[in-house]
Amino acid sequence: MKTCTIIRDINRWYACFSSEKDNTKPPLNAKLPVGIDLGITSVAALSDGVILSAPKLLKESETEIKARQRFLSRKQRGSKNREKAKVALQKAWRNLRNRRDDFAHKTSRYFADNYGTIVFEDLKIPNMVKNHYLASAILDACWGKTRRLTAYKAERRGGRVILVEPRGTSQECSGCGKVVKKPLSVRTHSCPFCGLELDRDVNAAKNILARGLEQAHVETEPLPVIRIGKFGQGSKKPSAFRRG
Repeated sequence: MKTCTIIRDINRWYACFSSEKDNTKPPLNAKLPVGIDLGITSVAALSDGVILSAPKLLKESETEIKARQRFLSRKQRGSKNREKAKVALQKAWRNLRNRRDDFAHKTSRYFADNYGTIVFEDLKIPNMVKNHYLASAILDACWGKTRRLTAYKAERRGGRVILVEPRGTSQECSGCGKVVKKPLSVRTHSCPFCGLELDRDVNAAKNILARGLEQAHVETEPLPVIRIGKFGQGSKKPSAFRRG
């Protein structure tokens, strides 16, 4: 054991230990790769057609949290009853946080157990939660935590997680590569060029997988070496030097 960190969470105490472990790499995970499109209506659409429904954890806890907030607002500032009401509200929020953590752990475990290479979009989640209309749904879906947990769980099993550019994944056809523009309200991808028709999010997941496999191939290929002369590209090497 190396260190021990003591953490207090309202009325609970936790001891977090860190220890050394042999740095042996697990065998390569030969399971199939998958692309994952994170969403709000469905928390994840996978390139193999699996769709995971989104939890509504905040909505289920909203009644209790609002009641605790109203109860707290009626208490006199500085009183012991107000302090008790404050702790009760904090416990309600902690219960919601624990349920979100539990969902993220179970979802990431499913990804790591069933797939080898797992490809996500490189979403800028801190910027996205600034949208107050989407913030609660994004936090309930646990995008960031699910991605982080999947990364270390997949690595322990010999797999890997790849992040790719998210732009255009839902507009591009996964069958022919043509751009098929459609508003967010349209949930089915219908390609007029190749006739492919499937769920919008599954189509995006297939594009995400294709980008991830292409990126993984580039990472394994040796980089081309371009030799540039001492005097720069396009310059002429002097034939002789004079001594001053």
